[in-house]
This record gives sequence, structure tokens and C-alpha cells, in this order.
Amino acid sequence: MTISVENPVFVHEDSTTQKKTGELRMDSGIPMSKISSNDEVFLAPEMNAFGRQFRDYTDTNSERQKSVEHFYKTQHINQSLDFVKKMRSEYGKLDKMVMNIWECCELLNEVVDESDPDLDEPQIQHLLQSAEAIRKDYPNEDWLHLTALIHDLGKVLTLPQFGGLPQWAVVGDTFPVGCAFDESNVHHKYFMENPDFNNPKYNTKTGIYSEGCGLENVLMSWGHDDYMYLVAKENGSTLPSPGLFIIRYHSFYPLHKAGAYTHLMNEEDKENLKWLHVFNKYDLYSKSKVHVDVEKVKPYYMSLIKKYFPENLRW
Repeated sequence: MTISVENPVFVHEDSTTQKKTGELRMDSGIPMSKISSNDEVFLAPEMNAFGRQFRDYTDTNSERQKSVEHFYKTQHINQSLDFVKKMRSEYGKLDKMVMNIWECCELLNEVVDESDPDLDEPQIQHLLQSAEAIRKDYPNEDWLHLTALIHDLGKVLTLPQFGGLPQWAVVGDTFPVGCAFDESNVHHKYFMENPDFNNPKYNTKTGIYSEGCGLENVLMSWGHDDYMYLVAKENGSTLPSPGLFIIRYHSFYPLHKAGAYTHLMNEEDKENLKWLHVFNKYDLYSKSKVHVDVEKVKPYYMSLIKKYFPENLRW
């Protein structure tokens, strides 16, 4: 099955105005999509649910920030190339469970992401908040609505049924392994204790890769992004390439926020990154204490699941 994805339209926004028009407008020339003139566009809030700036890792007096920093210290020390290869080999078997997408959404109610300084709500609410915000602004891109709904499902890796992996092996920002750790990574200093940090095979700009090799050929730190990508791909999802790209790289903040590691990208990656920039606004800024009525929206998302996925998936 081939899905036609309309290329996003690039516009630039005057930061002093943000009017309700026929186009969704964002900063920095991010790709836009047509929306109904009767709808209000999603506006990114300035503060998170805790009254702080989004992705603020500098408040050392905050207990939550202290736990987030400890999380990244543990993650950076342990996410080596050998560890990633081991996890991909183990979880690439997809032999942990058989269930459908919505069953996995419900399982996610049991997960709270310890690496996230902006949210302490059940994950299913974040999924629905992201998906509903995108659905409102991009009504014709149903693949993007579904991508938003499922992008974090891999976080079930923390549950006992999936081996109960520690959070540092499931959540948090992702980054390539097998090459130098870029300084744009959050709490970069802790990489100094990673066994790959001083390995001359891995600590150069390209490491074991080559310029323009394509992100598909780059091993990323192990977590829910890569796991859900494997689940979707190996179960024959018909989501278009940008959807799979978003699932696999939505936590790759050094790339889509700081512009690092672009030397590893190929042309397809560059096109898909446009859609990831669209998605990121909703992934980051739609986190809220206001809950979505799950039963009200469930029929719509069930129809999308049926369209793009088999009934049951191997996990």
C-alpha cells in the first residue's frame, strides 16, 4: 500500500503576530499545513505544567530536576554501542507479547516518564493531547494523527511484561552511538564515564559511519523510540516514511532542536525532518493537566489503527 504525503508548505512568521488564518504558522520557517478558517490554531504555551520553561534542565534546586539529572547521568554512562547492539538483538525478536495498538495504549497508563521535566501525567493522556492538537490543525493528515497517538508506546519496555527495563534504557533524549557524543546532548559531561568516550574507533565525528550514510544506518541509543519503530516496521505498518521517521527520532533532540549530527543524514532524512519539526511542537507543548475524554475519541483512532496496522502485533 502506498501512502501519498503532501509536502509541507514553508512559511516564515513575524514573531510579533500570530493571526488565525488558513495556514498554521510556526517559528523558524517550519513546514505548515492548511487548517479550517473556523478553527483556532494550537499555540505553544510559555510554561509547562509545573510553571517552568519547557525542557529547562538548569534549576538545580528543583527536586524533579535533580532526579532528571541523575537519570541522564545513568543513561549517558550506560548507553554504549555494545549495550545498544545487545538490546536490539534481544528486543528485535518481538517475542514479548501479542496485542493490538489500543491495548498497548491502555498499558501505557501504568508508565510515568522520569526523564521528562514537563509532565508527570499518565502517558496515554500525553499521546491523546498530542494527537488531538495535531488533528485539529492538520485534519487531512490522518497518518500524522496516528503517529502522534503511538509515538511513545515503546515506553511499555519499563513494564514487567517486557522485561522491566530501567528508565534510562527506555526514555530520555536519544543520540547516536558509535561516534562522538555531540556537546548539544543534555548533561553532556556525564558521557566522560561512558566506555565509548575514549575509544578512538568511536570518538570521532563520524566514528564507524560515513558522511551522508543516512540515519537508517546509524545506531541510536536504545529506548522506546527505536523499539516502537521496530514494532511498526516488522509488523508491516503502512505508515508513510515521515511517520516512521517521527517514531524513531522524536526524542533525538540534538538533531531536531540543536541541528547536530546532520552530517550523517541523507536526502530522505532531510525531507522527513521537516515533518518531525511539525510534530515536535505538539509533542513538547501539548503536555497539559487537562485530560482528553478517551472514550469520546477512541472510535476515530481505532479506525486509523485498522487502516495502518494489522489487528494484532508482535511486541
